[in-house]
Amino acid sequence: MTCSKPENKSHFFAHLSRLSLINRWPLMRTVRSENVSEHSLQVAFVAHALAIIQNRLFEANFNAERVALLAMYHDVSEVLTGDMATPVKYHNPQITHEYKQIEKSAQKKLIAMLPTALQKDFRFISDDCDCSKSDDCSCNKEEKLIVKQADTLCAYLKCLEELAAHNNEFICAEKRLRDVLEKYGSPAVDYFMKVFVPSFKLSLHEISDDSPAI
Repeated sequence: MTCSKPENKSHFFAHLSRLSLINRWPLMRTVRSENVSEHSLQVAFVAHALAIIQNRLFEANFNAERVALLAMYHDVSEVLTGDMATPVKYHNPQITHEYKQIEKSAQKKLIAMLPTALQKDFRFISDDCDCSKSDDCSCNKEEKLIVKQADTLCAYLKCLEELAAHNNEFICAEKRLRDVLEKYGSPAVDYFMKVFVPSFKLSLHEISDDSPAI
């Protein structure tokens, strides 16, 4: 068996490695900065859990590992666009629409960086992925909704972290995100909020003392 000659070098993963250099929450004072790379991993953790909760407790049939994969890549376009502050991004419908177009262009540019033989497998990165036009298209609106819910949950958890450090900058953001989470009307999100979120308000000693003995 002979190995095929590799295509030209790709900068795809070199770009993705720089997600750790992009800080979230621009315009807001934070006690501890949070970058897009660490946020993406946490969203993958939570999205994976939400999919499992839906499957085990609410009779759904999600591929939890695939949902986690979508979550890992959900913000990759920000390595080209940066993280725009929420008040600016949603200031009016026109700005929101134009920024979405910029995100889509960035997603397509990232996919184009990959070797041609691999591009099809990374189409899920693009918001323009259209399942109606291809049987093997990897996008799924219900899966992407779980990722969106996990994204909101993780932003909410960051608010709790900052408030625990007495940073009042996050009071309004915490309330706004809590309202968004309630409006989802998702039993999996509600379950996560009741079972897992309270621990984020405790200290290391409190969660350690109350953990099962090994």
